[in-house]
Amino acid sequence: MISLTRRRLLIGSGLGAGALALGGCDLLEPNDQTQAVLRSAETLTMKIQRLLQGRGALAREYSEADISPTFRVNGTSAPDIDEYARLLEGKFVDWRLKIDGLVERPQAFSLAELKALPARTQITRHDCVEGWSAIGKWTGVPLGGLLDRVGIKPSARYVVFHCADELEKTLDGSGRYYESVDLIDAFHPQTILAYAMNGQDLSVGHGAPLRLRVERQLGYKQAKYLMRIEVVDSFASFWGGGGGYWEDRGYEWYAGI
Repeated sequence: MISLTRRRLLIGSGLGAGALALGGCDLLEPNDQTQAVLRSAETLTMKIQRLLQGRGALAREYSEADISPTFRVNGTSAPDIDEYARLLEGKFVDWRLKIDGLVERPQAFSLAELKALPARTQITRHDCVEGWSAIGKWTGVPLGGLLDRVGIKPSARYVVFHCADELEKTLDGSGRYYESVDLIDAFHPQTILAYAMNGQDLSVGHGAPLRLRVERQLGYKQAKYLMRIEVVDSFASFWGGGGGYWEDRGYEWYAGI
């Protein structure tokens, strides 16, 4: 949990006098004032980290000898929807990754087509917000390369990942998992759409057929079971407006480590 402690320190340093003006009990209440302070602190944390580390700073990469003997499944262990079951039964031959939204050339890629594109392999550490970490070897397609292929429009700001796993149904009635990153993280060289882990195709538990790896952020940002990528100028209209399933429920949108 060292990374979380460091993040809390950065957030604490960013709250300043505005946070001190709030009562201790108010800090625990989800009212408009505290939410505004927390959002501004999160933005400051992101800016500080990117200033100190640089936009293109790489997460640490490890050797084959460092790969963890076991790697826990984070989040959903298997999507519980008929569409995913059908695709899994067909070994994902009929699966397609749709990329649309604010792009010049919307496309849909099969798994075979993605595997035929230039790939990147990286051995990195996965840090879960629950307090555990594991090192794994990931192979996949750089997200930035795919975005270049479809051509993002000038108004684009964020990339939203729509997933097959569905959790509790709240807010607008949908519990479908989704995540998002900004264009800086989308074009980071270590941000990949991984189809293999430790030299083998992804297991269902680890996100088959395709998952996001955005290595400078915590585990809940690593969206699994990708079905669609949507390029947008805002995610305010998505479900709770937080930019992700857990963010809609109070987690930080920028989960940098």
